[in-house]
Amino acid sequence: MTHRYLPTTEEDREAMLKAIGVSRVDELFAVIPSEIRLKEPLALPEPLSEPGLLREFRRLAAKNANLYDVISFLGAGMYEHHIPAVVDFLLSRGEFLTAYTPYQAEMSQGELQAMFEFQSMLCELTGMDVANSSMYDGATAMAEAAGMACGATRRSRVLVSRAVHPEWRAVLRTYLHGLGCTVEELPYEASGTEAGRTSFTALREQLDDTVAAVIVQSPNFFGVIEDAAPWAEMVHQAGGLLIAAVNPVSLGVLKPPGEWGADVVVGDAQPLGMPVAFGGPSCGFFAAKIEHVRRMPGRIVGQTVDRDGRRGFVLTLQAREQHIRREKATSNICTNQALNALAAAMTMSALGPQGLAELGRLNVQKAHYACRRLAAVPGVEVRFAAPFFNEFVLRIPGPADEFEQHMLKAGILPGYHLGRDFPELTDHWLVAVTEVRTKEDIDQFASVLEGWV
Repeated sequence: MTHRYLPTTEEDREAMLKAIGVSRVDELFAVIPSEIRLKEPLALPEPLSEPGLLREFRRLAAKNANLYDVISFLGAGMYEHHIPAVVDFLLSRGEFLTAYTPYQAEMSQGELQAMFEFQSMLCELTGMDVANSSMYDGATAMAEAAGMACGATRRSRVLVSRAVHPEWRAVLRTYLHGLGCTVEELPYEASGTEAGRTSFTALREQLDDTVAAVIVQSPNFFGVIEDAAPWAEMVHQAGGLLIAAVNPVSLGVLKPPGEWGADVVVGDAQPLGMPVAFGGPSCGFFAAKIEHVRRMPGRIVGQTVDRDGRRGFVLTLQAREQHIRREKATSNICTNQALNALAAAMTMSALGPQGLAELGRLNVQKAHYACRRLAAVPGVEVRFAAPFFNEFVLRIPGPADEFEQHMLKAGILPGYHLGRDFPELTDHWLVAVTEVRTKEDIDQFASVLEGWV
């Protein structure tokens, strides 16, 4: 049988209307009140040919600044890192790219093993006992951890540092509101040698036996490394859980949270093999001590043996996981989530322990050089005194919008304007430096900055 792919004719329309028992197209919209119906055609431009449409899309896309056209010092939760070429090559293989959610273990051994390796690497990286096979992103992982803590402790108060990513804190409030839990913020130190770190004094004052969890991020949103070891003892004495949010790249050089007493470790794996693409897609991770394994969200892949003694992999735990009768769209989201987790696992495998440590050292060294170089510009000041990883805060005088445009004209994205989220930091910028930035990039930033101040 031959099908005709032709524009719909009047005869076609009449045949379709007759088949459904309607005489006119207007009758299909009878349920919509006439007074709110559109009385004339939409004001749309003339239709374009396919080549013309492609040209128009290219013209519109050219209006966007991208990381190929600018030197970016923007971080604030999404970071430009080198992605080993092998990662994109392997991810594009059909076995991974088109793999369905692994409900049937006998058909999904490759994907299940990849998830198992992702979990195992995260446990080594964070110093925790068990990890799930990824979350949507770091913000939802943190919110899920707080909800788990409320359930485990049967308490309803959560303390979160104000130095935690502001968008993550917003997601946290949204999640916990539905659970009937409250979120209270701990301020950061504004001055002194601890400037930029969460106030330990405030923690001591607000912590009691009604607090389910305390959340601290290290490095925090300002890039500052928190001294969280004393927190764990205090939180545990009060009967609460300590939730640590981390940048996985920093764990190549910093002590893992499991060694300083965290009960749950969450974060975003975006720095490990995922590009910056309008803020996503991303991949959250969730690791915890073994006593919390039954309360963990998402899926946990386990290793076992079959009846012939051969190694195999299965979904050991599926907390709140959808099954085949649920909408396919939800399963596709989980499949994409697993693909991002696989990218992180491939990146960690390609780097290895020594490579990850070297990556962390490069971030520290280049960021500290940039901080010294930029702070040497007259009128520019370093805001916080506490140690930092690969981000730092500078006070740069002048209107933020004008400064940003000044830098963009020179091909530089200067960082994140903190005044958007912190009214007390209206003339402050969060500057991120990763291993992809060169000395020449940093010196160029400083040179253009001198022309501004």
